[in-house]
Amino acid sequence: MAAMQTGPESRRDGGITALVEGFFAASWFGWGQADPPAWLPPWLTVGSIAALLVAAVGAVVGFTSPASTAAINSRAAGRRYGTIVGIEFTLAGLGAVLLGMLGLPAYIPVWICAVVGVHFLPLTAVLRDRNLIALGVLLTATAVAALITGLTTAVAPSAVTGVGAGLFLSVFGAVALVRALRQPRPRPQPA
Repeated sequence: MAAMQTGPESRRDGGITALVEGFFAASWFGWGQADPPAWLPPWLTVGSIAALLVAAVGAVVGFTSPASTAAINSRAAGRRYGTIVGIEFTLAGLGAVLLGMLGLPAYIPVWICAVVGVHFLPLTAVLRDRNLIALGVLLTATAVAALITGLTTAVAPSAVTGVGAGLFLSVFGAVALVRALRQPRPRPQPA
């Protein structure tokens, strides 16, 4: 078994991590636009643009690196990844439906952020990236902060999750991208 890395193991993994985390960071910044304080929208827009840049560069780095170097390069790893993400989507969807039925749609982003945060913990072993532990803890803490803020102030929970999840995913995506860019480019193998 490969030793657990403190970051993505290959250029491919780092690039794909930056792509995924950057894309979802932009999505969270967008969700934060649902009902933000008046001063926040320009900052959410800047965050979205920066996150999309991380995603775009990550896509180039990831998809121009050999797929054979990826953490999910076996059927078993792909199956574990699919199971974890499938459970994540199922729980997120069921919770969102339940909150909607209970007349609490403002707390849907809190639930989704918590589920996303928790799903990073089992993904740590599959993707061989210890940074996902910290990211998972930070996203879960963001969900808790959004819940408390939503219950005790007039600030919408979506504004808190939008800023927190967007920022943390952007930063971790950018770190993965920098690590990927520091990896040597694989040399083509002779035919």
